[in-house]
Amino acid sequence: MTDMLIDGLYREGEPIADTKAPAGDISQKWTTRQFDASLVNPANRRKISVIIVGTGLAGAAAGATLGEAGYQVKSFCYQDSPRRAHSIAAQGGINAAKNYKGDGDSVHRLFYDTVKGGDYRSRETNVYRLAEVSADIIDQCVAQGVPFAREYGGLLDNRSFGGVQVSRTFYARGQTGQQLLIGAYQALERQIGAGAVQMYARHEMLELVVVDGKARGIVARDLVTGEIETHLADAVVLASGGYGNVFYLSTNAMGSNVTANWRAHRKGAHFANPCYTQIHPTCIPQSGEHQSKLTLMSESLRNDGRIWVPKRAEDCEKDPRQIPEEDRDYYLERIYPSFGNLVPRDIASRQAKNMCDEGRGVGPAVDGVSRGVYLDFADAIARLGEDAVRSKYGNLFDMYERITGENPYQVPMRIYPAVHYTMGGLWVDYDLQSTIPGLFVTGEANFSDHGANRLGASALMQGLADGYFVLPNTIRDYLAKGPFPAIADDDPALVEAQDSVRERVQRLLSINGTRTVDSYHKELGKIMWEKCGMERTDSGLREAIEEIRALRADFWRNVRVLGVNETLNQSLEKAGRVADFIELGELMCIDALHRRESCGGHFRAESQTEDGEALRNDDEYAYVAAWEWGGDGGAPVLHKEDLVYEFIALKQRSYK
Repeated sequence: MTDMLIDGLYREGEPIADTKAPAGDISQKWTTRQFDASLVNPANRRKISVIIVGTGLAGAAAGATLGEAGYQVKSFCYQDSPRRAHSIAAQGGINAAKNYKGDGDSVHRLFYDTVKGGDYRSRETNVYRLAEVSADIIDQCVAQGVPFAREYGGLLDNRSFGGVQVSRTFYARGQTGQQLLIGAYQALERQIGAGAVQMYARHEMLELVVVDGKARGIVARDLVTGEIETHLADAVVLASGGYGNVFYLSTNAMGSNVTANWRAHRKGAHFANPCYTQIHPTCIPQSGEHQSKLTLMSESLRNDGRIWVPKRAEDCEKDPRQIPEEDRDYYLERIYPSFGNLVPRDIASRQAKNMCDEGRGVGPAVDGVSRGVYLDFADAIARLGEDAVRSKYGNLFDMYERITGENPYQVPMRIYPAVHYTMGGLWVDYDLQSTIPGLFVTGEANFSDHGANRLGASALMQGLADGYFVLPNTIRDYLAKGPFPAIADDDPALVEAQDSVRERVQRLLSINGTRTVDSYHKELGKIMWEKCGMERTDSGLREAIEEIRALRADFWRNVRVLGVNETLNQSLEKAGRVADFIELGELMCIDALHRRESCGGHFRAESQTEDGEALRNDDEYAYVAAWEWGGDGGAPVLHKEDLVYEFIALKQRSYK
């Protein structure tokens, strides 16, 4: 490890590598790994226990599958029911390489599109496996009764999504996440009913228990009674979702947080690519300072909706129906004729920002700027008829009208980019195991398979792939060494974990300052959005780091958390989450500062082509940045995992 601080902010440690992916042709790696992984016979599985934190697609699928296999499973969620996991909010669809449309799709093409869409910052082996098992996901979900849309002849229907030129996205109107989660939920509930899974709803993980270097349990708080509970097992799986709420305004559920991941990070799990966050192009624009979240509109709308702004700034306040065709700028179709409105999310988001920065944004002004572009279905309604459009997008149109008071069948929708998904997360190897033995991470909680940008309809694919097919096959290699020795109640590592939770809770309750938790969260969000959002600069990131450090110091000096621990206390819940968000925000800015390139959704103003497109720097930054916790007051340590491309050639992305 380097002794000197780099940029005065971090140190560089030894390289890191994934040693679990087998050698050989990429199409055989997953088959080889499944065969090489140790087996656990059915009688022994009953003696082995696993804790799963999170009940979204990845967590529910893993819980159901491991329970069905015969392991003892404890499942935790902070919601009052597993069905309230944020996966339920996903709308547009799930990708799979089945080539039902006969338009040239294949496992290799899905693999290629995903690596290219991630701007060549993802690991080839993991992405190929994701593409390989994608078809199995659809078969599994159909068997569970998930009501995917069907064509006239009864076959499953597909639609296209941004960043690809084939139709591979399976969907259930605009409710795909809800239907898929219900499928996973009912499978999980079956195991709960059978006694294979114990369910702990309204419980939040506040600490990871690490004994003799291995993850052996969690410390959780019962959110109803305030009781601090310890739960032990032979392995721990984190399926706790992403950290988009670090920006305060995002499409995530208000309760979505980073605490489970961050507690594990502080115990030794490396956090990879934290600055990689996705900005979704089709969200309902912010209407004022009163908002605490933003609403996603499915990317599937870009199949039939055309995106435009007025050519002249003076037309922006006109009724859009009064602006003739010749005065409209269909800018995505103009700049990217090959993909048009179906360019990847990062491209569509950045161009929407550019139009608004030019003064051609539409809709109500917030802070003096109109941040919105039109998504117009007039052509689709004229071509297909209103009934056909309603059958495909009706619930989305209804939702938009309830929120805005405008009828999108008559007036173009207004959309603007918003923080959505996070590509960063805990570093994992091919087996989905973190740098802490026995700690596995699935779905959005890991640094995933999406590189610097996630293509649409691949989040649901990854969550279910990890939960149903990948983790159950890889975790058994670790569990075959179990069951592990019992942990004594007075084990120093266990006592330390329990005491740290109680001390932190009491510290938050005893500060008794003058500022609300929400005020800190909102201030952090503004710093992150303005200086570590769609566009970043060296100077802006350095300012953000200093501002976040000052905010963190003020938080621990002046936050006011009402109530007591021994009851339902949402102020206390939020305080712990925001404290973790503040620490994460600093690491995100350090990660963004060190990566001096534009990549995916992360536009570094100092690194762009002559025509203003993102410019990668493969010579210096073709690696995963895996950060080690440097201790309280210490500097984080950067470990680099080189990305080697054997099966796909690195090239500058172009969608023109």
